Amino acid sequence: MSSLFSAIFLGWSLGANDASNIFGTAVASRMVKFWTAALLASAFVILGALLEGQAGIRTLQGLTDINIEQAVACSLSAAATVTIMTLFGLPVSTSQAVVGSIIGIGFLNRQINLAGLEKVVICWIGTPVGGGIIAIIVYKVLATFYNRLNINLVQTDILLRSALLAAGSYGAYALGANNVANVTAVFVGAGKLDVFSATLLGGLSIALGILTFSRGVMETVGRRLIKLDAFSALVVILAEAITVHIYTFAGVPVSTSQAVVGAVLGIGIIRGIRAVKGRSLVNILLAWTLTPAIAAFIAIAIDFAVNLQYVPRS
Repeated sequence: MSSLFSAIFLGWSLGANDASNIFGTAVASRMVKFWTAALLASAFVILGALLEGQAGIRTLQGLTDINIEQAVACSLSAAATVTIMTLFGLPVSTSQAVVGSIIGIGFLNRQINLAGLEKVVICWIGTPVGGGIIAIIVYKVLATFYNRLNINLVQTDILLRSALLAAGSYGAYALGANNVANVTAVFVGAGKLDVFSATLLGGLSIALGILTFSRGVMETVGRRLIKLDAFSALVVILAEAITVHIYTFAGVPVSTSQAVVGAVLGIGIIRGIRAVKGRSLVNILLAWTLTPAIAAFIAIAIDFAVNLQYVPRS
């Protein structure tokens, strides 16, 4: 059981860094209270993990053969990487941290499923791009219907708040379905957990991270990159949820952070690229680039330390 603490730590880190992105823009725009968002996100993350989390687990466990010690090393290195980035307020990719850790172990084992890795990397690239494209489409469609409504300010406020709650709940469901594999797939591959136990443990640990330590990254996504009104926040949440759910069907865990940032940039394109805060964007892109490399290095270091043997002098 003690070996699973690293999985719980990783799930907590994921919840703290990634999961809040589904409601971050809504909370930052002051349309949804943090605790309302956190409770809804926690419930729907668990539901999504249990109902649709199996495909991503199969993809990650197939990247390399792994034993229980190496599974722990992967979880610890990914969690440490995400926690470090969280402390800097950067919305990094937990998926990249996990895959980076797995690849580090695969390098040591001299066995990596290159076809599976290629599929994952292509989806990484497509996530922010897809988020941006979907955000532009969703913005245009919703704006068409929204502008035709003949409602007063009070009715508009109620409509947008309700829509944000519904969209955020869907986003949380998609997050659980897609990202639970990041938390526990290596333990399924090592034979420590069956798929149902893996989805349940992963969903619960992500929810714990949302409830305890998720506010910092919300500000990065919701405020520092571009200032969003309530309508734009709704578009970003919907675009993120749709993007992540599409990759769930493909069986590839992707980053909600990357989908959200892509969606936010899509809004920036519509409103004028000058609205995007360039320095924050550069910092986020740098974090995405460094994350898999740092996670791979830490995983190799942990595995080396665990297997280091003392040879006494004769």
